[in-house]
Amino acid sequence: MDIGVLGQHALNGLMLGMMYALVAVGFTLFFGVLDVIQFSHGDVLTVGAFTGLSTYLGLTAVGMTNPWLQVLGLTLVSVGAMALLGAAIARWLVMPLRTAPALNTLLITLMLGTVLREGVRLFFPEGSNPKPFPRLLPGGGLTFGTFTLRADSALLFIAGLLAIVGVHLLINRTKLGLAIRAVAQDEETARTMGINFNLIVLVTFAIGSGMAAFAGVMNGLYYNEINFGMGLLLGVAGFAAAIVGGLGNLYGAILGGFLFAALQTIGAVAMPFASAYKDVFAFGVIIVLMAWKPTGLIAEKSSDRV
Repeated sequence: MDIGVLGQHALNGLMLGMMYALVAVGFTLFFGVLDVIQFSHGDVLTVGAFTGLSTYLGLTAVGMTNPWLQVLGLTLVSVGAMALLGAAIARWLVMPLRTAPALNTLLITLMLGTVLREGVRLFFPEGSNPKPFPRLLPGGGLTFGTFTLRADSALLFIAGLLAIVGVHLLINRTKLGLAIRAVAQDEETARTMGINFNLIVLVTFAIGSGMAAFAGVMNGLYYNEINFGMGLLLGVAGFAAAIVGGLGNLYGAILGGFLFAALQTIGAVAMPFASAYKDVFAFGVIIVLMAWKPTGLIAEKSSDRV
């Protein structure tokens, strides 16, 4: 296979890995502070992408046509709105079920995901059909033989990297991050030390949901198309990435995201009928990895969650 084509596959794998990592970080944050799996997380991503598209249409309608301002505006609105949605989910759906069996939380978040997904399909104009997402980032790029490094891809990857670095710094270098880590390590001790447990949970769910919205906007800007079912695969892949990396470990989630994307890329390059079998290949390898190392690639330490 031509080296340029391999390079394009590798670039696509890196972009997918970044999106999966952003989603997986959310799953890890949720599990870290509350020991729950928020199964509507992928559908929050979908709502975030459609919120970004709606914001773009609104900005265009009022005459704001500068593409940089449009990107900034739709990103901020999408991330902010989904952060509020994530906090609302934690406050009114997840936290009231803390004393209930874990299956109750699983079921209610699964149902919420269906509500969000079908809500987009039913109430967004012609929501059943894929929607074009605007091309707002610079076109062109650098060409090396048959390989082209797109400018928009480089910008999106850098933006995703900055988002992950930002979460890392927040968790490890701020008082808020210290409080999140304290709650993740020992809720009762954190309460005794005066930490507002409920507030920390809401903030953590807001951060994780905002990251999902950012991944949804990134997906739209990269592929220039979104649809109401986009969160299903991204959510499952992000969850698989968090599990295989070591659920509860931030860095394991990031590693798992890029690993899953690498497996998809290998499947697309090495297997016949790639578009049909790359996901089967990737999930098959993940199943083997999980059977071999159930605790994840980076095992969680009891004193080092989130």
